[in-house]
Amino acid sequence: MDLARTEVGKAGRRARNLRGSVARLALMAGPVAFFAVFFAYPVAAIVARGLEVDGVWRFGRIGDVLAQSDVRHVLWFTTWQALASTALTLLVALPGAYVFARFDFPGKQVLRAVVTVPFVLPTVVVGTAFLALVGRGGLLDELWGVRLDTTVWAILLAHVFFNYAVVVRTVGGLWAQLDPRQEEAARMLGASRARAWRQVTLPALAPAVAAAALMVFLFTFTSFGVVQILGGPAFSTLEVEIYRQTSQVFDLSTAAVLTLIQFAAVVAVLAVHAWTVRRRESALRLVDAATTARRPRGAGQWALLAGVLATVALLVVLPLAVLVQRSLGAPGFGYYRALTEADGGAFLVPPIEAIGNSLQYALAATAIAVVIGALAAAALTPRDAGRFVRGFDALLMLPLGVSAVTVGFGFLIALDEPPLDLRASWILVPLAQALVGVPFVVRTMLPVLRAVDGRLREAAAVLGASPWRVWREVDLPMVRRALLVAAGFAFAVSLGEFGATVFIARPDNPTLPVAVARLLGRPGDMNYGQAMALSTILMLVCAVALVVLERLRTDRSGEF
Repeated sequence: MDLARTEVGKAGRRARNLRGSVARLALMAGPVAFFAVFFAYPVAAIVARGLEVDGVWRFGRIGDVLAQSDVRHVLWFTTWQALASTALTLLVALPGAYVFARFDFPGKQVLRAVVTVPFVLPTVVVGTAFLALVGRGGLLDELWGVRLDTTVWAILLAHVFFNYAVVVRTVGGLWAQLDPRQEEAARMLGASRARAWRQVTLPALAPAVAAAALMVFLFTFTSFGVVQILGGPAFSTLEVEIYRQTSQVFDLSTAAVLTLIQFAAVVAVLAVHAWTVRRRESALRLVDAATTARRPRGAGQWALLAGVLATVALLVVLPLAVLVQRSLGAPGFGYYRALTEADGGAFLVPPIEAIGNSLQYALAATAIAVVIGALAAAALTPRDAGRFVRGFDALLMLPLGVSAVTVGFGFLIALDEPPLDLRASWILVPLAQALVGVPFVVRTMLPVLRAVDGRLREAAAVLGASPWRVWREVDLPMVRRALLVAAGFAFAVSLGEFGATVFIARPDNPTLPVAVARLLGRPGDMNYGQAMALSTILMLVCAVALVVLERLRTDRSGEF
């Protein structure tokens, strides 16, 4: 009898596992189809267009392109500035990560929101803010006659500004959960403070530091808007060069080779990042973050807190404040009033209409990203899903690193024939924006879904509930707020997407980032002022979205 019960139990588990596998594949079907049609197909189309001649693939073209000295210079500068930006960001942000992790002080949550604002800002706004600070007629130019635009320092500082929150939240979130008693025990055994930190805390933090460094490197390696605005003709990353070869020189062959190079680099970085994340999840014993923060003690800790506050004020607050000040430079809100007028030049409609266009596109992109991302997160929830599902997880991250310029131009090339002739459709822009929003939805929802007690799902399945009903009645009530947070992130990143949108946004329906770039590309103080005004509006919209996110966040550990 016992043997029979055992066999029945095994058979029931096998049946449930089979149903779970079928349900997982069904959940993956939608995201896989979405990425195949709107990501893999356009990228493959533009690469094929560049490398195929008379039906024959010319892989020798790769060597020809790499043999060009200007291409090697672009590749070297892309790698060098990404490494320098990553090192400088870690140097500046690690003290901030410690302060947010270990100190409790008034206004901490507000300050956390402030340092996160740059990360959700479009890169066009970041470039514009630093242009107002260090460019011609900027604050430094007016006060001391110093200009840093078209220099590598402007690019590096803008990258630190943009990625400061990545290090603070990723490293600080883990640091806050490390048990401080381990370091205290080492001190009691005779270790100095420096040695205790080096041999106890640093090894535990290493996976988080590595993960943050890799993400910063990825963002800076594929930098487009910042370098496009601040670099001028002297500096060009791979992404900027792909844009130049595609839209100005019309050399699709060179653009295709550069896309393949960037794709290979991104895949390598994502593979290393996935390894560090798995190591971090499996090797740490954590405590409640709320129990580790305390008021600063002694002159040294108060000085450290003051130094971090000064860094935030100079690095984060000052560029944004100068941006707002420059937008108010004309009497009677003149730059803002000029946005309501159509000049028949860069725009077929008044620039102010870009606000409504951006909001509509971002809402549609958010809806798409939430649906696709929620399905993907549900499929990835089991930790023992196997290599195939882990590969699917890596696929979802690729749009963050693959050239958005390539995706945008690929849309024009690939989606031009029935049944996918979408070139004249408004949905083209939200589809491109949703590709960037899906990874944020997945990364936000996945930890919460994995935290749900699996026994609740098993109990519902044993009682006969279908996988859809299990999701609706078990998972959804627990992840509802995480879903709202994911939607907020998707909305913010969709609102600021620039690389792909610059190709596919129609002249009569520009988005805010595209409008800012067009205004900055035209001479005259009025165009410059209008760019500052539109950037300020875009910054305020993103800041409001961030405030809402901070109120909705259920996990205070500091993770993105």
